[in-house]
Amino acid sequence: MTVDLSRLPAVDRVLKGSAALALIERYGRMPATEAVRAALADLRVAKAVADTDGVVALAADKLAARMAPSQRPMFNLTGTVLHTNLGRALLADAAIAAMTEVLARPSNLEFNVAGGSRGERDDHVRGWLTQLTGAEDATVVNNNAAAVVLVLNTLAQGKAVPVSRGELIEIGGAFRVPDIMARAGCRLVEVGTTNRTHLRDFEAAIGPETAMLMKVHPSNYAVVGFTNTVPEAELAALAHKHGLPFANDLGSGQLVDLERWGLPHEPTPREALAAGADLVTFSGDKLLGGPQCGIVVGRKDLIQKLNKNPLKRALRLDKGRLAALEATLRLYADPDRLAERLPTLRLLTRPAADIEAVAQRMLPLVARVLEGKAEVVIEACRSQIGSGALPVDLLPSHALSIKAMGTKSGAAVERLADAFRALPVPVIGRIEDDRLKFDLRCLEDEAGFAEQLAELVFPPASLGSGGSKASTGVAEGRKGSRRGLSNQDHVGFPPRTDVSTPRVETSYRGTSPLRGEKK
Repeated sequence: MTVDLSRLPAVDRVLKGSAALALIERYGRMPATEAVRAALADLRVAKAVADTDGVVALAADKLAARMAPSQRPMFNLTGTVLHTNLGRALLADAAIAAMTEVLARPSNLEFNVAGGSRGERDDHVRGWLTQLTGAEDATVVNNNAAAVVLVLNTLAQGKAVPVSRGELIEIGGAFRVPDIMARAGCRLVEVGTTNRTHLRDFEAAIGPETAMLMKVHPSNYAVVGFTNTVPEAELAALAHKHGLPFANDLGSGQLVDLERWGLPHEPTPREALAAGADLVTFSGDKLLGGPQCGIVVGRKDLIQKLNKNPLKRALRLDKGRLAALEATLRLYADPDRLAERLPTLRLLTRPAADIEAVAQRMLPLVARVLEGKAEVVIEACRSQIGSGALPVDLLPSHALSIKAMGTKSGAAVERLADAFRALPVPVIGRIEDDRLKFDLRCLEDEAGFAEQLAELVFPPASLGSGGSKASTGVAEGRKGSRRGLSNQDHVGFPPRTDVSTPRVETSYRGTSPLRGEKK
């Protein structure tokens, strides 16, 4: 049947209607006009007709999608606390309040209020950083990679820097230490082997073109077995013997000893400086629990050189993140209450028994909405710290493990992941062994999670029927873009095939547990 596209209303006619006026009032005339034109174009391509109200409805959908924020809140149930893809550290309430205060009003970012003269933005955090690390001076930049680039470019441009082959790491996004060094304008000199490097290797590599010695803490992997690394104190002594500065890149970084809370030890800047490092670099948005930034602490004369480098201005921190960092650092002044005030530490130290209790509360709610479609059980599991921190150390946790019924393929579990990601606040889990697993370590808003479960949308057929992907009711993206995160999606971590996940006997299949039928 031929469709008479001339019956489509004109743009002007659509815009004069009462429904369109509401769109204009909400979004503005120009965006509303563009959306109406786009809606009419779609109808022509589809060889379909619609009245004025129908066109406005299509335009409204387009505007709602276009005007929605690109960044959205998520439920991070991947089991990785500091997930790079999901924003890493959650800011403390004090940091959020401090950031909001200075972003909404003029501030003394670079103004000395007492003297009425120009100030330095680093002054807002310098005192806290030197106090907490024992350094002579400190500066901050956009992130830790920027901190490393600034150090290398300032101290070693056009010269050689020996680094152990076992420390030539790659971080997320395929950024590699050798490439960063090349961009900084220095020449990498590889010493030792992947698994064993000795002090004599560094000694042999030092020559007239050597500008500094550098150590990179392999925070996102571990080499075990027949290994040897040069102790920091010995490397620092060698550098100083030859009149060279020694820089130590800690990567994730932490200002306090995590063993206080029963967590594995991670080197601190204070320890690195005490071992003889002249400069130490580390991140602000990993174990420290603050905003994204790169921190450099160490000798005052070297920090002054960094601040005089024109690159420093290109890499400097904005007032919002400076305020958030200052507020985060203040929390460290009271370590006795740090775990309750700093979200990152609170989540890392969450007892497994508490997480299991959350799982017991969430199990019947999830089982009810998946009735007849999937089996839901509680499994003991292991959480990862994430973002390259303590890669071999896992934290005991509990997960909801969901398996689509009636199939052994992974297609059904992919559709399950699609459905949970399509919720108003997407729920991101991980896929293991054809199961969608929600590690509940990071679930604190239980009410918000439970409230939106009723909005889960599934295909008409059973999830296990092997129906086509087009029938899921979830918008299709490029291949792989709609998946739950598998082990391989955890940046810097291999699949956790060595982790035992004993299954708790409590399970629900078929009918809702809320009706008292447990199988």
